[in-house]
Amino acid sequence: MSLYRLIARFVLRHRAAYASSAVMLAAIALLLVWIPRQVGHVVDGLVASRWSEGALLRELAWLLAAGAAVYFLRVGWRLRLYAAAYRLGVELRERLYARLTLQGASFFQDRRTGNLMALATNDIDAVEMAAGEAMLAGFDGTLTLVLVLATMSLGVDWRLAACAVLPFPLMALGFWRISRHVHEASRLSLERFAGLNNHVQETLAGVRTVRAVGLLARSEQQFNTLAAGAAQASLDAQRWEAAYEPAVGCTFATATALVLGAGGWLVWHGALTVGQLTSFSLYLGQLVWPMFAAGWVLSLLERGRAAWDRLQPVLDTPLSVDDHGTVERVLPGPLRIEHVRFAYEAAARPALDDVSLELAAGGTLGLVGPTGAGKSTLLRLILRHHAPDAGRLLWNGVDLRDYTLAALRAGIAWVPQEAFLFSAPVAANIALARPDATREEIEQAARLAAVHEDILRLPRGYDTPVGERGVTLSGGQRQRVAIARALLADAPLLLLDDALSAVDTDTETRILAHLRAARVGRTVVIVSHRLSAVADADHTVVLRDGRVAEEGSHSELLAAPGWYARQWRYQQLQASLDAS
Repeated sequence: MSLYRLIARFVLRHRAAYASSAVMLAAIALLLVWIPRQVGHVVDGLVASRWSEGALLRELAWLLAAGAAVYFLRVGWRLRLYAAAYRLGVELRERLYARLTLQGASFFQDRRTGNLMALATNDIDAVEMAAGEAMLAGFDGTLTLVLVLATMSLGVDWRLAACAVLPFPLMALGFWRISRHVHEASRLSLERFAGLNNHVQETLAGVRTVRAVGLLARSEQQFNTLAAGAAQASLDAQRWEAAYEPAVGCTFATATALVLGAGGWLVWHGALTVGQLTSFSLYLGQLVWPMFAAGWVLSLLERGRAAWDRLQPVLDTPLSVDDHGTVERVLPGPLRIEHVRFAYEAAARPALDDVSLELAAGGTLGLVGPTGAGKSTLLRLILRHHAPDAGRLLWNGVDLRDYTLAALRAGIAWVPQEAFLFSAPVAANIALARPDATREEIEQAARLAAVHEDILRLPRGYDTPVGERGVTLSGGQRQRVAIARALLADAPLLLLDDALSAVDTDTETRILAHLRAARVGRTVVIVSHRLSAVADADHTVVLRDGRVAEEGSHSELLAAPGWYARQWRYQQLQASLDAS
């Protein structure tokens, strides 16, 4: 869909606001056309000495009333039109936000956060301006041009009107060439701003790493380069937009010279009065606005088109994981995975290949294996961050694709490897899935996650803000707060993706003991590199190269001469050496 179709549909949906604005603009145009005619009438009366003092005051009063009416009408259309135009920006931001939140992980693999943020700010602002300022200037300028030219031709002298419009074709040609450059310059300006946004977002998100490896100076240099490039691109766009003004100025100067020359000749020969020439000169001055409006409209539309060309592909990108399910409630039940195969885009081999397993309701499944074996990928398929290339995943006998995404994710509590905390107090981060939870419930969840004592030592306890991404907390504290959040959610399925990697073995033992007591009736899947975390699982699966290499209980796997037994002995030996 083109920008013009988007604006046309928006105008149709808000036609009352646009129609009332158009009526007020038409009234303004009529008044502005009438004022020069009235001035010429007054001037001719003064030259002929036919005005009495009272009559002259009445004529001047009409001019003052017209000026006041123009003022209030201009305030009125601005309130009506901009209120509608700003709504387009709101709608586009809502559409963009909803689209981004529904997209799967694959969508974000080749898109940078800073660029998406730029789309929600600068680009949508440009589209909004095209629907507001451009619509206003286009309608007002066109109406004023038609009325002024009609009045000049029919009400004053058609010969002078013909002289006035002689330079217009050259101005139109100049505008056409300038608009092409404005479009390209605007596109480059938006892209460079997005690049600058990307750099700032990534640097601030990874500021600790930047400092740790001594990249502050280099990052600052990159920022300066990007900022200079963005400023130059914006300046280039402004320069081309400024080129409209000289084109208007040359056109107006040429038109004025032609009108004054022809008008003076007509007055000299008695074919035109001084008052008529005065009125025509005032009308000619009113043609400046339609000329400027044409340049302003072209500039806004080209900016809007450049922004829409960047925004539309994101809005129209199909969801990487479809949401066509109809089941809106997730009930406790067994988890079954049947011959699942999945490969990441452009990967040399599949991340999962013919994986099948089953877990009874309320049971605990341990997922272990070497790095890159596909453990986290399997959890992402359960969460429907990705869709399997083959096979099925079923929860309580229902294919996961038959659940709505909202229902499925509400029924799953997930603690990822990298726990994400929002810039809010600790209590608010724990109660994220249950904002109505009481303080007692929040504290109980924190005790189960073995983080309650740590929280009490913070300056304001549970009311302490954790900063951006939980920057004020240690890695282990962030993980435990995320575990507390998952436990408080009380979802039927709990997924722990190596969620204990940043805690010591004693804390891990306490958390696992609490989990055994808290997970009664809840199905749990634990991914861990520490085999001690899955020793009490009902069933443990060893993944290697995306395939199920071993499976069974802890004792069964220890009895077999496989990867699990070797890794268990190695980790126990390492733990005994650390203890000594």
